[in-house]
Amino acid sequence: MSRARQPPLVTGISPKEGAAWTKVTIRGENLGTGPADLIGLSICGHNCLLTAEWMSASKIVCRVGPAKDDKGEIIVTTKSGGLGTSTVSFKLLRPERIGILDQSAVWVDEMNYYDMRTDRNKGISPLSLRPSNPLGIELDKGKITQKDMELTFPGMSGDFTSENFSATWYLIENHSGSSFEQLKIAASNLKKQATKKNEGSLAYVKGGLSTFFEAQDALAAIHQRLESDGTERVEGSMTQRLENILNRASDTADTLFQEVLGRKDKADSTRNALNVLQRFKFLFNLPLNIERNIQKGDYDVVINDYEKAKSLFGNTEVPVFKKVYAEVETRIGSLRSLLLEKLLQTPSTLHDQKRYIRYLSDLHAPGDPAWLCIYAQHKWILELMQNCRDEFISGQRVGVGALDPEGDTRPSALCRLSHTTSLKRGGSLRTPRPSTWRFETPQQVQFVEKLSDVVIGQLPNFWKLWISYVNGSLFSETGEKSGQVEKSKKNARQRQNDFKKMIEEMTHRLVKLIRGALLPATLPQAELSLYGGWENKTELTGAWLTQIIHIVRGCHEALSALEIPNDLLQVIQDLLLELRVHCLMVTLLHTTEDVKRLAEKEDWVVDNEGITSLPSQFEQCMVQMLQSLKEPLDIKPGEINVLQLDQVQDQAAELSVSIMKVFINCLEQLSTKSDGDIDTSHNISVDLSSPDRFPGVQEGFSPTSEQRLLIILSNCQYLERRTFLNLADHFEKHGFTGTEKITRPWLCKWGNIKKLRLSNTTLFQPIRDKLHLCLCTGQGKGEEE
Repeated sequence: MSRARQPPLVTGISPKEGAAWTKVTIRGENLGTGPADLIGLSICGHNCLLTAEWMSASKIVCRVGPAKDDKGEIIVTTKSGGLGTSTVSFKLLRPERIGILDQSAVWVDEMNYYDMRTDRNKGISPLSLRPSNPLGIELDKGKITQKDMELTFPGMSGDFTSENFSATWYLIENHSGSSFEQLKIAASNLKKQATKKNEGSLAYVKGGLSTFFEAQDALAAIHQRLESDGTERVEGSMTQRLENILNRASDTADTLFQEVLGRKDKADSTRNALNVLQRFKFLFNLPLNIERNIQKGDYDVVINDYEKAKSLFGNTEVPVFKKVYAEVETRIGSLRSLLLEKLLQTPSTLHDQKRYIRYLSDLHAPGDPAWLCIYAQHKWILELMQNCRDEFISGQRVGVGALDPEGDTRPSALCRLSHTTSLKRGGSLRTPRPSTWRFETPQQVQFVEKLSDVVIGQLPNFWKLWISYVNGSLFSETGEKSGQVEKSKKNARQRQNDFKKMIEEMTHRLVKLIRGALLPATLPQAELSLYGGWENKTELTGAWLTQIIHIVRGCHEALSALEIPNDLLQVIQDLLLELRVHCLMVTLLHTTEDVKRLAEKEDWVVDNEGITSLPSQFEQCMVQMLQSLKEPLDIKPGEINVLQLDQVQDQAAELSVSIMKVFINCLEQLSTKSDGDIDTSHNISVDLSSPDRFPGVQEGFSPTSEQRLLIILSNCQYLERRTFLNLADHFEKHGFTGTEKITRPWLCKWGNIKKLRLSNTTLFQPIRDKLHLCLCTGQGKGEEE
C-alpha cells in the first residue's frame, strides 16, 4: 500500500554540535502535519521525542539526550511519511571526566539546568511551560502602577503561572490598549494552543509506551523482591540494608568532597570579591587618587572623578560603597577648604582667582566664593594703601620695592608715562631722572607715586573680577548646566550697591591719603591722625606739585579706561582741582621769593642798550613760572579752567601784585644804595657824557649813585617798552587768556616806579649840569662847523 506523503528529510540542524541537553532546531521537509503526526525523533541514536516540540512541517525544536554515539544522524518518523532520512549529522561533545578529589575551575550553571524528572505528570513539553505571550497578539503595556493593581485585585497576580492568576489583571497590565478585534484573535489563539497541548500530550503518551512498560516491569520486580525479602528475613530487611548503604555512601561522599566543596566555596567568595573590586575599582581607588591629584595640582581631574562617583554612588545603599563614598566626600571637603584658602590669599592674579572660583563652583562649595574673593581683595587693597602711608611716615620707605605687591623693582608705569609725555611735549622742564632720583625726590612725591601704582596695579583686576561675576563668566559648563550662572547674576544684582560702596571707599581712601600728604588743611581734624602726619617732611615746590598732578591724572585716566562710572571718580577730579589751585598759588609765592633775590644778583654791567641783566632776569623768572604752570593749568577732559574761578582769580591777582611790589622794592633798593654798599673792588670809571664809552663797561665797574640811578631809569624804560610786552606775549602763548584781573594790577602798580625819587633835585642836579654842559659843547661845535 503506497503512502500519501513523502518520508521526512532533515536538511539542517543548529547548532551542529553540543553537550547533552543542548537545545537544537531541526529543519527539513515533510516533518509531519502536526504534533500528533510526529511519532519518533532520534539524534545520535538517542530517542529525543520526549523533548520534541513540533513547530511546522519544516521545523522541530528539541533537546539532545545523552546518546552513546559521539556523532550520528537525525532521524524523524511520522505517521504520514514513515521513517525519514538525514543529510546532516550532529556531534555530541563529551564533558571531561573529573575525579572525586580533582579540582576543577568549571562548575555547572545550575540556573539553566533542566531536570527531565520534573513535571512529568503534566504531559506537555517543558519548552512550552512558560510562553512569553500566550495570547499571540502585540503587547500594549498600560500606565497603571503595580501598587494600584495590587490595591484593585488584592491577593491576586498577573503572572499566568501563579496559582492566584487573574485574567483581568493580566489584560489590564499587558493589553489595555488592544482593540476588541485583537482580543477576538487572542481568544482564537488560546483555543488553538489548547488543542495543540492536548494533541501533544496524547502523542507523548503513545510514543513513550515502551518506556512506561519497562518502568512497570522494574517496579513489579522490586515489589516481588521486597515481598520475598520480607518472608525470608535474611540479615534484616532489604530496605533497611539499602538505607544503611545509602547513608554510608552519603557520609563517604561528604567526607571525600568536604575539602573540595570548601575550596570551591572559598574560591567562589574570592572570585566574587575580585569581581567586585575589578568592577568598582574606580570607587575604591578614588580617595587615594584624589590625594595624589591634589598634591600635583590636577584639580580638574579631581573634579571630573568626583562628578562621576557622585552620579554612580551618590545614592547607593550598599554599606561598603557608602563607606568609601563618605571617605571621598571627606577628601572633597578638605579640597574645598584648600581652594577657598588659596582663593582668599593675597596677592594673587586674576587668572588664579577665576580658576579657583570655577573649581569651587564645580565642587558645589557652600556660600558664594566669588563674592568672598571680591571682599577679600577690597580689604587687601585698602590695607596696601594704608601701609604705604604708614611706611613713609615712619621713615622705613627709603628705596624702591618696599611695598611692591609683586616685588617689582623696575620704574613704575607712571614714571615711564610721565617721562614719555614730557618728551612728546618737547618739555624742557622734564629731564630724564638720574639714578639717584628716588633719594632726591621728596617723600610726598614718592608716596603719591607709589600709592598710585598700588591703585593702578590692583584696582583694574578688582574691577574685572566684578564684571566677570556680573556676567557669569566665572563658571564652567558644569556650572552653567547646574544653574549657578543665573544664581551668580542674581547675587550680583543684589550686591551692586555693596560693590559701589567698595569702589567709593577705595577712591576716597586714595584722595584722603593724598590730601593728608599735600593738603592737610582740607581734612577734618579727626582724620588727620589717620591720613596726616607729614608735618616734618619737606615743603614741596611748584615743580614737584606739577609732578604729583601728572601722577594723579594718570591714575584717573587709568581708572576711567576701565569704564568705571564717573560719579565714583568725581572725588579724584575734585582733588585734582584743588591740587592745581594749590600748585598755582605755591608757584606764585616761590616766584615772589625768586624776584626778591634779583637785587642781590645785580652786577651793574651795562650792555649796548644801556641796561643791565636785571630786566632779562626778571623776564626769565616770569617765563619759568609760566612754563611750570603749563601742565597744572592745562585743561584735561572733565576738568575746568581754574583761572575762570573768581576766588582763584582774586588770589592769583593778589599774589601777582605782590610779585610786582617785590620787584619795585628791588628797584628802589638798588637806587637808594649808598656808595658804601657797593663793592669797592671795581675801580674803572666811566664818563657818562660819552655814550661811546658805555658799551665798553665790563665787570669790575663800580658806578656812583648818579650812575646807578641812570642805569635803573634805563632799565625801567626797557621794562616798560620791551619786557612787559614780551611777558604779555608769553601769557598769551601759554594760554593765559582772560587774565586781565591778574595782569591789570601789574600795569597799575608799574606807574609808581616812575616816581623813583625823581623829585630828589639834589641827587639829580649833578646829572642835569653834566647833561647841560654836554649839550652846550655839542651846540658850539655845531655852529663852528
